[in-house]
Amino acid sequence: MTESVATAATPARETGRPFLELKDLQVHFPTDDGLVKAVNGLSFTLERGKTLGIVGESGSGKSVSSLAIMGLHKGSRAKVGGEIWLDGAELVSMSVAEIRRLRGQQVAMIFQDPLSAMHPFYRVGDQLTEAYLVHNSVSKAVAKRRAIDLLDRVGIPAPNKRFDDYPHQFSGGMRQRAMIAMALMCDPALLIADEPTTALDVTVQAQILDLMMDLQKEFNSAIVIITHDLGVVAQMTQDVVVMYGGRVVEQGNVRDIFYRPEMPYTWGLLGSIPRVNRGGDHRLKSIRGTPPSLINLPKGCPFQPRCDYQEHVEGHSCVSELPELLQVDTGGHRVRCHIDHLQRERLFTEQIKPSL
Repeated sequence: MTESVATAATPARETGRPFLELKDLQVHFPTDDGLVKAVNGLSFTLERGKTLGIVGESGSGKSVSSLAIMGLHKGSRAKVGGEIWLDGAELVSMSVAEIRRLRGQQVAMIFQDPLSAMHPFYRVGDQLTEAYLVHNSVSKAVAKRRAIDLLDRVGIPAPNKRFDDYPHQFSGGMRQRAMIAMALMCDPALLIADEPTTALDVTVQAQILDLMMDLQKEFNSAIVIITHDLGVVAQMTQDVVVMYGGRVVEQGNVRDIFYRPEMPYTWGLLGSIPRVNRGGDHRLKSIRGTPPSLINLPKGCPFQPRCDYQEHVEGHSCVSELPELLQVDTGGHRVRCHIDHLQRERLFTEQIKPSL
């Protein structure tokens, strides 16, 4: 069973909370080499009809946190702590059976690789109808009509025929569309999309994102989108969480992150975006070094070994003290950095922004 820091009993459904709320989520994995602290204190809220983006490098804890929301760490060796509230129900303390009843119906996920997420030996249509039959007392014929209808709505040509195809007979874009159809079979209130446009060409990417936004408007779903692509974040989200080394290093609305970022790591991410308004001689900026080991995290700021702005902090606090995630305005913009707020603003305005 999954080890949990929370109490064993499932709490009663609470009202007055945000639709989705994570409070100090921690996900750790015991290994022979030590404890992998994949997620350390993740907190955010999300309402229905809104989209939250989670960005960061590989290994920052993005996908691990989404699997925790889905309850997919249960039954593993993972140590999960903190709280996850979904529509007034707390998920971390739920049993495997209880969260399985919510999965698919209340919360669903579009996985990063649809070819590996779908069973290769079962027809696509059968995989769609299976989820619907688990949560609805209907005949197989009704479930099949529902699946064909959704395949049609996500843009699969000739859905009646493609219903009987296997995943390998679909192109990458069509498999991603089929995954979206599978996730939407039971009209989930929360949809988690983990790198939904990875390995797709740009035209198919645009179609997938437009499809997700159209379906969100129709079902009033909340969406958590996990991506490396800041262009996707700019297009789809209202709020953004920037993760590094298993922690949140900056969060705020999408305008805060793109036009008033204050964390040096966020500056590095923005500097790596190709821009069409720059000349051919403009070079992208990379972030030096590599992400930290999640077994041996730095004692101080997790970004300190790669940060080029430590000279703006007096003393050795960057090396010795973990900065708090502090609110910098009344709009919910929070930053984890030892550099003074006014100094960060000056650095961005005078040095970072002109080079973006």
